Amino acid sequence: MKKINPVEAQVLVGKGEVVVLDVRTLAEFAEGHIAGAKNIDIYSDEFSEAVRTLPADATYVVNCRSGARSSQACSFMEELGFRNVMNLEGGIMAWMSAGLATEK
Repeated sequence: MKKINPVEAQVLVGKGEVVVLDVRTLAEFAEGHIAGAKNIDIYSDEFSEAVRTLPADATYVVNCRSGARSSQACSFMEELGFRNVMNLEGGIMAWMSAGLATEK
């Protein structure tokens, strides 16, 4: 699985070249997320089915709080045949530590 740092991810997000997939809980997502991110809670019963409905040919930056859950999500997506999946190193915490914007 490919890893991407927050600054690299922000460039791709800014260009509209990626779908940001946030796999945190809805409560975590509501506290602040990357603009335009799609939230699918990895802990929800619907996670597997929701991921299966995503376009497999899109490019994804997957994030969580620190990078562990998003790593699991990336592995799952790759097992399903997704080819362009990147794990945001350090998750949303690293994104915010880099001074990058979030929205609520």
